[in-house]
Amino acid sequence: MLILPAIDIKNGKVVRLFKGQFDKITEYGSDPVNMAKHWEALGAKYLHVVDLDGAGSGDRLNQVIIKKIAKEVSIPVETGGGIRSREVVDDYLNAGIARVILGTKVVSDRLFLSEVLQVWKDRIMVSLDCSNGFVAQRGWVETSTVKGTDLAVEFAGMGLKYIIYTDIARDGTLSGPNMEGLKEMLMVKGVDIIASGGIKDIADIRALLALKADNLYGVITGKAIYEGKLDVKEALRLC
Repeated sequence: MLILPAIDIKNGKVVRLFKGQFDKITEYGSDPVNMAKHWEALGAKYLHVVDLDGAGSGDRLNQVIIKKIAKEVSIPVETGGGIRSREVVDDYLNAGIARVILGTKVVSDRLFLSEVLQVWKDRIMVSLDCSNGFVAQRGWVETSTVKGTDLAVEFAGMGLKYIIYTDIARDGTLSGPNMEGLKEMLMVKGVDIIASGGIKDIADIRALLALKADNLYGVITGKAIYEGKLDVKEALRLC
């Protein structure tokens, strides 16, 4: 199981949101590139980078910073936030980003997902950010009527290899992951799952490993590592 430190960027700074709410922001640094190098130096094998401005508005205000991160670290970087066109997907992947994360767009446009999967295959990920099991959209400010697990089954059938499952109610709260929701998502066959939302300490990492799920590919952690609740080196050793 990979440990993926999260670098969420808003207005060029490293921040974390509380339950995805844009008016509840904590700033953790003014230089996302240096933060990426910091996590790499501690042994991280993969980074999760999000353009929060892009997630909210669709405008990739932090794309230059994200591309710079990919160039200046030697480990793979996955990124999402405002990626809603084939041109943007191509731009990021041609710029050295290892994988792009799609969200809002694919909930309503399966053709778009099908087209990018045909070209980029396993360099495409989908983030299913859920509230009470239903997928949220547009920076988490709208909740759809679509169940996350139903979409996961459909997308796996289309050839998608990676899904990020986030419980919005847990994200940024240090309250522990939604284990029941995650177990349900892990029952979807043919796709690897990355857990996100609520990780608070090493006990949560142990609990995830104890699931012994072959398709639990990784876990994203943000606030826990920025607040010193989870030691990245210890988590990496355990995994």
